[in-house]
Amino acid sequence: MEPWLIWLIVAAVLAAAEIFTLTAALGLLSAAALVTAGCAALGLSPPFQFLVFAVVATVTVVFVRPLAVRHVLQPPGVRFGVEALVGRAAYVVSEVSGLGGRVRIDGEEWTARAYDETLVIPPGKTVDVIEISGTTVFVYPRD
Repeated sequence: MEPWLIWLIVAAVLAAAEIFTLTAALGLLSAAALVTAGCAALGLSPPFQFLVFAVVATVTVVFVRPLAVRHVLQPPGVRFGVEALVGRAAYVVSEVSGLGGRVRIDGEEWTARAYDETLVIPPGKTVDVIEISGTTVFVYPRD
């Protein structure tokens, strides 16, 4: 069997194993095996193939993996659009119940419903935005 084909099989096995571990290490070793398969296809001798694999694997695991892990562990980005309104305060413009009402969020009026359908929130109260579904804001009183 050709050496490049062996390296290609090793790369595929490591890539498949990465799917189950999700550590990024086996994926990087798979990439190193893929690079080595390319070098083997060019006719590089077996000792140099192992050297290429060792160097590429070391470089990727030492330098690339920490960057990948740091990127995965980053907190979620800033929310924007409608999602940014969840958790904000709103002012009740007209009585809000489980059936409907109006609230003002940052100068904009929204159709609102009480998050707890048994509540009736009078005008003038401050409420928290719990959820947004389409153009309807679900709110809960701040008391």
